[in-house]
Amino acid sequence: MKLQQLKYIWEVAHHDLNVSATAQSLFTSQPGISKQIRLLESELGVEVFARSGKHLTHITPAGESIIDMAGEILRKTESIRRVAQDYSDDISGSMSVATTHGQARYVLPDSIANFVTNHPNVSLELRQGSPHQIAEMAAKGAVDFAIATEALEQYVSLVTLPFFRWSHCVLVPHEHPLTKITEPT
Repeated sequence: MKLQQLKYIWEVAHHDLNVSATAQSLFTSQPGISKQIRLLESELGVEVFARSGKHLTHITPAGESIIDMAGEILRKTESIRRVAQDYSDDISGSMSVATTHGQARYVLPDSIANFVTNHPNVSLELRQGSPHQIAEMAAKGAVDFAIATEALEQYVSLVTLPFFRWSHCVLVPHEHPLTKITEPT
């Protein structure tokens, strides 16, 4: 079993069982993909894809499980490559990050120190601004990315990814009337 074979079955499944389209997207030949799929099925002793003549018609029940596991393996393989790249000496260049003063001062120092230690050849520029300013910097491409907590709804071109959760609490003495409220509004 080879990673290439797992990639082929994963890609064929995600190209609507169209081996020619898969081959084109992977810059390889259709017969090469078909041969590797057959070799994998032979090694496993089960068919991943059902066929009608030379055409793939559907994914078999065993194939569903195998393709799911192949996807997991391919993701893990990519994670291994990223870890190796993170530790290689070849990483150099610059990276700019926009964030608020509060994030820069209280949330990011450990992450920044860790990044600088692990990537000494990368010049890191930290740009601070209001939430609106940092969202605008990201939208205009003035920074590589931004860490923001608000003012994002104005920029539909931006993709938001969760970074961390921030909890807000109301602190009151035991005798305070708010202690009787179960969920403040």
